[in-house]
Amino acid sequence: MTGEKRATDGSDQVGSDRVRRLDPATVDRIAAGEVVTRPARVVGELIDNALDADASRVEVAVDGDGTDRLRVGDDGCGMAREDARRAVERHATSKLDPDGDPVGIDSFGFRGEALAAIAEAARLELTTSDGGAVGTRVVVDGTTAERDGSRPPAVSDAGRARGTTVVVEDLFATRPARRESLSGASAEFARISSLVADYALANPEVAFTLDHDGSTTLSTPGSGLTDAVFGVYDRETASRSTELSASAEVATGDGPISVAVSGALAYPSITRSSRDHVRVSVNGRPVRNDRLAAAIRAGYDRLLPDGREPVAAIDVGVPPTRVDPNVHPAKREVGIRDADPIADAVESAVGDALTGADLRRKSDVDTDLGSALDPVGDGDGGRPAAFADADPIGTFRDLYVLVEAGDDLLVVDGHAAHERVNYERFARAFDDDPVPTAALDPPATVSLSADEAAAAEAHADALAALGFETEPFGGGTVRLRSVPAPFGRSADAAAFRDALATVSSGESPRDARDALLADLACHPSLKRGEIDGLSGGDLRSLLDRLGECERPYACPHGRPTVLAVDEATFAAGFERDR
Repeated sequence: MTGEKRATDGSDQVGSDRVRRLDPATVDRIAAGEVVTRPARVVGELIDNALDADASRVEVAVDGDGTDRLRVGDDGCGMAREDARRAVERHATSKLDPDGDPVGIDSFGFRGEALAAIAEAARLELTTSDGGAVGTRVVVDGTTAERDGSRPPAVSDAGRARGTTVVVEDLFATRPARRESLSGASAEFARISSLVADYALANPEVAFTLDHDGSTTLSTPGSGLTDAVFGVYDRETASRSTELSASAEVATGDGPISVAVSGALAYPSITRSSRDHVRVSVNGRPVRNDRLAAAIRAGYDRLLPDGREPVAAIDVGVPPTRVDPNVHPAKREVGIRDADPIADAVESAVGDALTGADLRRKSDVDTDLGSALDPVGDGDGGRPAAFADADPIGTFRDLYVLVEAGDDLLVVDGHAAHERVNYERFARAFDDDPVPTAALDPPATVSLSADEAAAAEAHADALAALGFETEPFGGGTVRLRSVPAPFGRSADAAAFRDALATVSSGESPRDARDALLADLACHPSLKRGEIDGLSGGDLRSLLDRLGECERPYACPHGRPTVLAVDEATFAAGFERDR
């Protein structure tokens, strides 16, 4: 693990001096990153080291939430005995010269010595071999309160093929406050699952497996990106995705640099309600970078339905000197020099890759405009509708309804208006009452990514309160036994995924129900491509239903439904007297 990276000259020479002690000045620069905060952080550090060791297979096994036991094994280049002994010392690493700069290294990002930091909070057993006749086992027990670091690690012979395995047990045994701050077992495993999925998609030529309590929850064969997408998501997502591979010269203040953009882009027909499935990696390492994630979404331009987010996994290759992996203690965020022109290159590459693909969406939509809401306001329902004196006069760009209202021209977003109508119909019908459900016979199966499946198990009770009764069905599949069915409209897999994303975000049950109703209102609402086909009577009905809403001027997701331009604005623009 730490200390396994091959010589940068490409040789296979195995020595005993690749793990080196750092000088005090460099120690001071990286000491802030030594804190191990949760099991997922441990898994991430160990996977980093496995990939630095040129592993072609990485196996992760987790018991419970990961504090009892977790294991990461690889088939990388392994370590000689002296390197293995030093690898568990504080401030010893193979990733940095003793007086080196941690910014710009070409490994998976240096942030102190992972193994020593883990060993201070757990019992750590490292078994490694560099291909020699006898391997090495190193054991460090940080679970005893009296351990002060002066006790040397236990080193012994071990039988192992080339590579390294690290087993971590009793994590945070002597740090009860840290252990108590963790979420439940399902939630902690969901974090691990999402992280392993990130690595698998960022490194599709490496085979990954993830086992939880003895069952395999994620497996990718290391045979390419499409197979990695299938292993993380499902067959539909893999079959409705396109691969991206592009390069560009980007101008910077220091001269042009080469940027490589690669990954997988799901078609706009495969979407999610949250941004969690826009996965970004830099030089093969999963990171969080809001600027790059925004560039990926911008590359989809106007192909996505309103309120939906893409499924994408993009790796951005840039010179290591442009990347600072040390801006965040957990290394999940990175700083990038010249981020804006690099992000522009990513946006262009994503847009170009989607061009020409068959991305059309066709569906039959029940507009249900004839069903009016009860009047809102006074008890006798006497409040006049907001658009009683407004007349629809046409449509624009197959989405906007043009309405004449006195001295104003109103522009109504047809989709947002219909969403508001449907949402208030749902909300009123089920205010303070359980959401009606419909039993599915036979139950429907839904394929989830490994992290979604873990979240579904963690939030099963909250999903049931929203009308989704689920049960695990093996691997990344769940069975839906019942679904919400307001007004007889049974929710589908897309609505279930949206509800799962909402409850996973930590919102209150009431907020989750409101978000569910908003999402259910979205699915049957008019979309771009359907507004032009409405008759004058349908447009009139849409205005009447919108006028009867309590909040007619915003959709349930907060976007405006109506814009107004008064006659004076036109007169001024045409230089006319009114």
